[in-house]
Amino acid sequence: MDRHLPPAGRWQLAARAQRMQPSALRELLKVAERPDIISFAGGLPSPYALPVERLQASVERILRHDASGALQYGPSEGYLPLREAIASRLTRQGAGISPAQVLVTTGSQQALDLVARVLIDPGSRVLIETPTYLGAVQALAQYEPVFEEVPADAAGLLPERLDEASMRHARLLYTQPNFQNPTGRTLAHERRIALVSKAMRNGLLLVEDDPYGELVYSGATPPSLLSMAPQGVVHLGSFSKVIAPGLRVGYVVAPDELMLKLLQAKQASDLHTTGITQRLAHALLTDGEYDAHLDAIRQRYRAQCALMLECLAQHMPEGVSWTRPSGGMFLWVTLPAHIDSASLFDDALARGVAFIPGASFHAVAPKANTMRLTFTTATPSQIETGIARLAQAIKARLRNTEACLSVS
Repeated sequence: MDRHLPPAGRWQLAARAQRMQPSALRELLKVAERPDIISFAGGLPSPYALPVERLQASVERILRHDASGALQYGPSEGYLPLREAIASRLTRQGAGISPAQVLVTTGSQQALDLVARVLIDPGSRVLIETPTYLGAVQALAQYEPVFEEVPADAAGLLPERLDEASMRHARLLYTQPNFQNPTGRTLAHERRIALVSKAMRNGLLLVEDDPYGELVYSGATPPSLLSMAPQGVVHLGSFSKVIAPGLRVGYVVAPDELMLKLLQAKQASDLHTTGITQRLAHALLTDGEYDAHLDAIRQRYRAQCALMLECLAQHMPEGVSWTRPSGGMFLWVTLPAHIDSASLFDDALARGVAFIPGASFHAVAPKANTMRLTFTTATPSQIETGIARLAQAIKARLRNTEACLSVS
């Protein structure tokens, strides 16, 4: 052994690394995914929604006809046919963008990191809806912003609660307008108009994260913020929820001057997203079966969501409320104010059911009496049994509270 090497643990960590914390959500998921547990915790697509046979056929075709391109280094911007297909699809949805405005990323989580890296300095103000996607808080927080939460209700973020001084000084506002994670809520059309109008007047950049927009249960998804203000919106998308998360293919759409810096940050991060997975995403997006594939997922999730809502109405005690999503993968439960869902988690787990406590989904001021439920991976019988068990745990906690109050 080299005597000149310092003892283990003597190296100096960067200040940002010292501030890093393990994901509480990931630690809970380790427990929640036990085979004996009915889990409403993980935000995973249904295994029945994964297009395995189409992916298998596409891999064989790509490696037969384009092995060199798929397995070599590629352009940092991404595989051009995929960028063209993404731009075309967004244009049909009203955005009117070019492939040059699309940067392919290694999942939308990398897109969040790149946006934060080029826009946020320590102490920068960042506006963020509440509750919000935990992964966004983690991606943004490592660059040391000052978060300011924007209140929301069942119809989404409240534009009238945006302070104009805060907007003028903020680097960005982060929002998931469609079937949001964790609540399942959708930003109302009139609020989209009001949000874009206020943001444009005050020079505020909107970061629109939209991994669930194509999972609408009926009708059409409302117009994107990108379609309303293409020069004032950074739009994030992903194929994780509609094709397969293991591909790790996402994308970011941004104005030209910002795209240049995002591209430079991408080059410094990983050079380019994996060529073969980009080609797989392109193959499935353009093989003529993509819309039918989406329809099948929508039908499955619509039925599973409807069943969970029915079971909640049947079993939950008075004082418990929940959202009614019109798409996506999640719904949000609010408990009586005195019930802490983090402590309820252990009670539910003892009954064989798991969820995600809601406090994790707040950037500033956690609300402990909330929880996120996912309905995509459970079978109908598991949904029925699991919601009944969860209701039993809540009722038991309410009885214990009433007993304590009567004694005191």
